[in-house]
Amino acid sequence: MVKNGHNESEKELYIEKIGEVLQHPYMPMKHVLDVVFASIILLITSPVILLFMLLIRLDTPGNVFYSQERVGLMGKKFKVTKLRSMYDGIEKKSGAMWAQKNDPRVTKIGHFMRKTRIDELPQLWSVIKGDMSLIGPRPERPNFTEQFSKEYPGFEQRLRIKPGLSGYAQVHGGYDITPGEKAQLDVYYIEHYGFWLDLKIFFETIKTVLTGEGAR
Repeated sequence: MVKNGHNESEKELYIEKIGEVLQHPYMPMKHVLDVVFASIILLITSPVILLFMLLIRLDTPGNVFYSQERVGLMGKKFKVTKLRSMYDGIEKKSGAMWAQKNDPRVTKIGHFMRKTRIDELPQLWSVIKGDMSLIGPRPERPNFTEQFSKEYPGFEQRLRIKPGLSGYAQVHGGYDITPGEKAQLDVYYIEHYGFWLDLKIFFETIKTVLTGEGAR
């Protein structure tokens, strides 16, 4: 469980360790691809989102969407919205916890959505707005980012680029890896940043969505 009670100045210490934003000639092209493909995917998957909104409503009481603050490029905070995969209000009892395999807080519909990443589809709007990219490190909560940047040197380097809807760590890691191992995978992605790696991750993500296999 995440440690609480830190003051605001302590929460911002990781920002000083980020360094400079990554500069790469591929970035302008990536921004255009993000907006175009996120818009197309959101349009195509709108019926799927509507279907699972109904299934969530029928499965358990509560809101069908779940919004949460995350840390993005160079420490900028923004809101992400997902289809709700956990029981409504469960974190008020359990507190903020790192995602785990066979999480008892997750509903029956939620397990399927997480396996196929359907719960992530509303975040396409964050890509269109420019807070996220289709491919990049998954954004974490401010308290996790603060904690892990202290426990795992270099964790904050993930913030040198926009966070992503899917990423290298998501298709090559899993619930069983530590935040430090996840950060190492994200750093590998940053060091090999480019169109062809993004394309490979994109198709690996599609495979995960279609088969339900692979990591999140």
